[in-house]
Amino acid sequence: MLNVRRLLLLTEATERGSLTAAAEALGMTTSAASQQMSLLEQEAGQPLVERLPRGIRPTPAGAALAERGQAIRRELRAAQADLDSFTALDQGTLRLGSFPTASASLLPLALTRFRRRHAGIRIEVRAGVLAELREMLHTGEVEQGLLWDYEWNRLDDPALSLTHLLDDPTVLVVPADSPLRTHPSVRLGDLADQEWIIRADNHPVADVLRRSCRQTGFEPRIAYASHDYQEAQAMVAAGLGIALAPRLALTSRRSDVRLLPFASDVPAPTRRILLARAAARPATPPAQAMDRVLRTVAQQFTAPGLHRAQLGAVRRG
Repeated sequence: MLNVRRLLLLTEATERGSLTAAAEALGMTTSAASQQMSLLEQEAGQPLVERLPRGIRPTPAGAALAERGQAIRRELRAAQADLDSFTALDQGTLRLGSFPTASASLLPLALTRFRRRHAGIRIEVRAGVLAELREMLHTGEVEQGLLWDYEWNRLDDPALSLTHLLDDPTVLVVPADSPLRTHPSVRLGDLADQEWIIRADNHPVADVLRRSCRQTGFEPRIAYASHDYQEAQAMVAAGLGIALAPRLALTSRRSDVRLLPFASDVPAPTRRILLARAAARPATPPAQAMDRVLRTVAQQFTAPGLHRAQLGAVRRG
């Protein structure tokens, strides 16, 4: 098979009429260019250029190869342009994985900002629970994934590279007219006689409630098992019980409920929000750009008092 670099040298020399000029254009010495041309003629099995007192002239075979070389050079330049456009974030696809809470809070703002800066990048988002998102990352179905963990189930996966974006504290959801709303902070032990709204289907927040209450010394009395946070808020507003929820899950807070922080010594866990990618695969330029955007957005979601303002200013971006 012919050497492509030598073929490009032949193309340049034919166009410029000089091996010396071709060598300069390709960043080679004249002697190196002459040696490479001789090797190309050996590969071709026949002369490709006639060496003249002043320059060169292609043989018919050399002219035919030089024409092929022009087409190859065009394709190589197009390939480089494609790579440059990906580096410049002008085109490509970024596949993300996310879980419902992040998709309703952190991710929309990040997507909006990313699209403003990199309109040529197509974004696909896959939703899933934690196990599904990890599998998508391992198989390459998504390049990046928003994940979460608690202290008792830390993600320990050497196949994943993790970036800690923010801490998402657990808050208490009570009716707007609850006497608890006047407390600057709440102690979980003072809530042992309350009825609770819990998440159904072994949801992680149900585990958070049971673990926290048991650590404090009581078993929660469950009044209702909800299937999403809006439903849970509605049942709280109706007076059926109170609930625990991660703060990010309540960016769309109902006006008839209040969110209360826990005292600092209360065992109400904080979950970590993480950005993950496969450790064995280098991050593409779009993924690197999304990483930067998510880090910036995450800082806004950790600003003091955002849970009291429903994160409204952040969501308006």
